Amino acid sequence: MNRSRKQSLTKGKSRFRENIEAIVLAIVIALFIRTFVVQAFKIPSGSMKQTLLVGDHILVNKFIYGVKLPFISTTLIPVKKPKRGDIIVFRFPEDPKKDFIKRVVGVEGDVVEIKDKQVFINGKPENHPYGVHTDSQVIPGLIQPRDNFGPVTVPPNSLFVLGDNRDHSYDSRFWGFVDLKDVKGKAFIIYWSWDRENFGVRWKRIGKLIH
Repeated sequence: MNRSRKQSLTKGKSRFRENIEAIVLAIVIALFIRTFVVQAFKIPSGSMKQTLLVGDHILVNKFIYGVKLPFISTTLIPVKKPKRGDIIVFRFPEDPKKDFIKRVVGVEGDVVEIKDKQVFINGKPENHPYGVHTDSQVIPGLIQPRDNFGPVTVPPNSLFVLGDNRDHSYDSRFWGFVDLKDVKGKAFIIYWSWDRENFGVRWKRIGKLIH
């Protein structure tokens, strides 16, 4: 084998190695970002209407509540805790393999009560435009907790969450509190939205900040 052919093979191997290293580095960076910084989620149900619609694709800030070790959810670097009004993604307490998205209504130490659909926090009525009702029927608390619930005190390191679509949301009224260690992050922007019923893109929702 002549010298020029050897040099050509060496250069070819060098380029191949550089490409492999670039691909591996890109994968490592992508995994790091997904694990610690930001992650994409898709809205599968209407429990957060009209804030979030079925088919909305959102980005979740995973760093805002602290840096957590993957799999065991131990917080290495605490930043801050979720506050009332935050829309969070968390592991569903009844099935940790599933992710849920709801709005924080009560934090540690808050007393939460619902009377005829009206939410009270520490004895004061919660009057925010994002909590909507589409069913005029009021269900007694003895039948189910949707419209009449509590009072309950949110335990330490826990959150009480509700869907904005209050009459059609499976949330803390039914299954209890969210442990802080199960919180994955805070939803902050819609980056894509697909209306499967009308088979079209909801262009006006793309880039919309989530509040």
